[in-house]
Amino acid sequence: MTTNVLVIDIGASSGRVILCSFDGEKIELNELHRFENNAVLVNGTLFWDTFHLLHEIKQGIIKAQKICNFVSLGIDTWGVDFGLVSSENNLLETPVHYRDKRTKGMVEEVFKKINGKELYSKTGNQIMDINTLFQLMSLKEKRPNLLKQTDKFLLMPDLFGYLLTGNGVAEVSIASTTQLLEPTTKQWNMDLIENLDLPTRLFPKIVKSGTVLGELSEEVCEELSMPPKKVISVAGHDTACAVMAVPASEKDFIFVSCGTWSLFGTELDKPIITEKSSYYNLTNEVGYGDTTEFLSNIIGLWLIQETRRQFNREGKNYSYGDMEKLALSSKPFAYFINPDYESFVAPGDIPVRIKEYCQATGQGEPESDGEIIRCIYDSLAMKYNYTYQCICDCTGKEYSNIHMVGGGTKDNFLCQLTANATGCDVLAGPIEATAFGNAAIQFITLGLIPNIEIARQIVKNSFTPVCYSPVEQELTKKHYGRFKMLTGI
Repeated sequence: MTTNVLVIDIGASSGRVILCSFDGEKIELNELHRFENNAVLVNGTLFWDTFHLLHEIKQGIIKAQKICNFVSLGIDTWGVDFGLVSSENNLLETPVHYRDKRTKGMVEEVFKKINGKELYSKTGNQIMDINTLFQLMSLKEKRPNLLKQTDKFLLMPDLFGYLLTGNGVAEVSIASTTQLLEPTTKQWNMDLIENLDLPTRLFPKIVKSGTVLGELSEEVCEELSMPPKKVISVAGHDTACAVMAVPASEKDFIFVSCGTWSLFGTELDKPIITEKSSYYNLTNEVGYGDTTEFLSNIIGLWLIQETRRQFNREGKNYSYGDMEKLALSSKPFAYFINPDYESFVAPGDIPVRIKEYCQATGQGEPESDGEIIRCIYDSLAMKYNYTYQCICDCTGKEYSNIHMVGGGTKDNFLCQLTANATGCDVLAGPIEATAFGNAAIQFITLGLIPNIEIARQIVKNSFTPVCYSPVEQELTKKHYGRFKMLTGI
């Protein structure tokens, strides 16, 4: 007997509605609906087009209902961003994008109340100005009246769940991206929240991944002409869903969830919060089954995506395949950037910013498009290697291979460069790891899969991985020290 569930997976650049069917041995994916997720700049503020996304979610649900009877649906999205809901249950403002400039300077403001080491020790989160904490502090400092009208804030997957069911909670994996969660108890860190003078009423009840949120509301069922369906709070953070689907048979493994962002890390039973992990700025986030995802958030294929957009604005109209060919034809390791340098976060002319970075660090200036693209690829691979070494240093463990999952695994060049840089075999796939993980959590909640170990074996049965073995290691090692010197990491 086959059971169907619906996966709603919204990343930072696109969204998908995927019908997932489980026959007891394999999970089959059928993408029904795909849509773009574009930021909208209005009067100097960068917003998510949230109501457009809600509309697209509903279109996907309608398409699924026409095909078959699905039992439940689950929603996962990117982290840190949120909507503000009033006591009258109204959304007060369209959610603001994490790349918006409103958090500029807020890290320094927070450090006046609590220093960085203490903040890290209380949350275990990598300190990044995009984090929810700094966004909320920006509202407190610059828009206090808006915060006064707010009854609760809901992170993006929870917000969509609320708009579909009327029930507002905080699923634990997405809550762990906020820098406001206590990493051991996995509850809101109220001491920190009160110390920062944030209203405690804002913070909704935390629930575990795989909790049944409720059913589609009567209003939504009437609008979509369908019967009630269960809505499951899966692992709302797309990274947690992707890690859930890593097809590892070994307990200790390294993963890279590669898309707009690259989440490079390992799965642990408990957080690592030490001087060393603080120095490396590694984060502890919550995974499915109360595991810890010990990782680094690295700007990933955003650099390639935004570079392509700039080239297209200039009339060049490269495909991603064209860009890979240009990179392959360019000299390796000629230029390096730190992918996480602050000037690369905001949308805009990334090629110009790369040239400026290279000039400022005494490298000269990449001239051709291929040299710019090659610089991005080489720098990402080197940053992966740096992060790999940091994680090994903190865990005291060695890893024989790296599981690379997500859309970035379609980029053969990046997969090979990752193997070369780290000296590990890279096992690539599944591409739709987030969807597999989201679906697997639903099937566990429904009682059809017993646990995470069996779920990973089922995922492994459901696709064929591609292996990339390291080559040109001596050449890569030769340039790694130069990369570290030029980037200051």
